[in-house]
Amino acid sequence: MKKNTVLVITRTAVMIAILVMIQFVTKSLGQYVTGSLVNLVLAVAALTVGVWEGVIIAAVSPFFAFMFGIGPAFIQIVPFVAVGNIVLVVVLWVFAGRENTFDKKGIVRCYAGAVVAAVAKFITLWAGVTKISFLLIPAMKPAQIEKMTAMFTWPQLFTALIGTAVAIIIVPQIKKAISKQKA
Repeated sequence: MKKNTVLVITRTAVMIAILVMIQFVTKSLGQYVTGSLVNLVLAVAALTVGVWEGVIIAAVSPFFAFMFGIGPAFIQIVPFVAVGNIVLVVVLWVFAGRENTFDKKGIVRCYAGAVVAAVAKFITLWAGVTKISFLLIPAMKPAQIEKMTAMFTWPQLFTALIGTAVAIIIVPQIKKAISKQKA
């Protein structure tokens, strides 16, 4: 195996470990804290490790949340959350990760990507969770539908915006540290 492959696998594993730890440690702090931190990890992964590694991290995140009792109470909703996370990672990477620059033009592209990615995740979750997944769970009570709708609509937009904005602030420093490590 090439040295770069081992490095990418290691960084992906570390990001997953950080994500799991964040979900476990912050679960009692509420959706805005945990969700923002999860989105931060997803954005950092997309901008430092790579899009495919970010997709892997995005896909496994909601399954860990489900196991820890943080996310939705119904497993049928978890794949929609995974898709929403993947949308965030891919859209952010398309706007900012491919170019991988943080000059003035790159920062503008990053923040535009953060907004578009957050909105895309919000729309994906709104459609997937509130319009499709509820059809897959016929035993869901009105109070549960109301709670899930509240959980997977506007808060998702805000936590995605917060997480991606913070990521854009810290990623240049992470990249500097990584490049010093290579030297």
